Amino acid sequence: MGSMSEEIRKKGMGFFRIVVIAILFLAIAVFFALTLYVRGINAPASDDPSLKTFTVSEGESSEDVSKRLKKEGLIKSSFLFDSYVWKNGYDDRIQIGSYDLPENLTIREVVSRLTRQNVRQERKITIIEGWAIQDIIKYFEKEGIANVSEFENQVTKRHMWWAEYDFIRAMPNNVDLEGYLFPDTYHIFDDATEEEITRKMLNNFSIKLTDELREEIRSQGKTMHEIITLASIIEKEVMHDEDKKIVAGIFYNRLDIGMGLQADSTVNYITGKGLTRSSIADTQIDNPYNTYRYRGLPPGPISNPGMSSILAAIYPTNTDYYYFLTTPEGDAIYSRTFEEHVNAKNKYL
Repeated sequence: MGSMSEEIRKKGMGFFRIVVIAILFLAIAVFFALTLYVRGINAPASDDPSLKTFTVSEGESSEDVSKRLKKEGLIKSSFLFDSYVWKNGYDDRIQIGSYDLPENLTIREVVSRLTRQNVRQERKITIIEGWAIQDIIKYFEKEGIANVSEFENQVTKRHMWWAEYDFIRAMPNNVDLEGYLFPDTYHIFDDATEEEITRKMLNNFSIKLTDELREEIRSQGKTMHEIITLASIIEKEVMHDEDKKIVAGIFYNRLDIGMGLQADSTVNYITGKGLTRSSIADTQIDNPYNTYRYRGLPPGPISNPGMSSILAAIYPTNTDYYYFLTTPEGDAIYSRTFEEHVNAKNKYL
């Protein structure tokens, strides 16, 4: 009987020992889990302090937000983000809006920013195809966007952007960013800096001019600057996509034989008059942008062309036309010879 009681006692002690060891292991596991959790929510996503714009949209859950934060590289773990948000009751406190978040924030800091009332208000701006820098400046001035003097400084001193954009490094030294401020509709913050606005336009240009298009330009023995310069003239000369391709072919025909482009739009760029037909006096202005007086392309673009004009300059229509005019209604009339062109002028203008 005594030996049986001893055996039961030993079994009980063994079970107790197992339970104690299990509890110890569990405590250690919890300790390490908590340590990893605390380290995780306090570890920055990266060492890079660069800003990324992150927008929380209406109807998004905190889980949706965490997945996109992870995808954008703004947090290391969506699981830790979700755990921290759930633990602290922040599920329904994430604010809708746009945020400029440095990439080196911790999860705790990201949540703090997303749950505070520090959202920057947005506005929409539209840059029209064919606008020159001065047109954009007038638009900004009218709409109260940014500091126009500082914006002008940003777009006229291209060396400020050399490090970021290869197409700017390849531009001639005597030109500004005319032609490279891609016309489009943009969402900007009310307090956006002139640098942020300029970068948005340049980034858009860089995206639109794909590697395929850049390779096509190189294969033709042309430069990006030549293409954008011609596209900027085409943009101001004709309205319709098919006409743009034909006019591109006409301009290339003229360039091939050393004939002047004789584009009234380039004279308007000098005078600021915006006339359909330049006066004889204006066509005699001594300025390298005057394509009546100087052969070849002008030093740089005369406007910021849209995609259809850029594509026309890259993929022109082969034609035997050398002349064209645009009617008051916006239709393009083509001629092969100067005599045909004079007759067309008499008929349509």
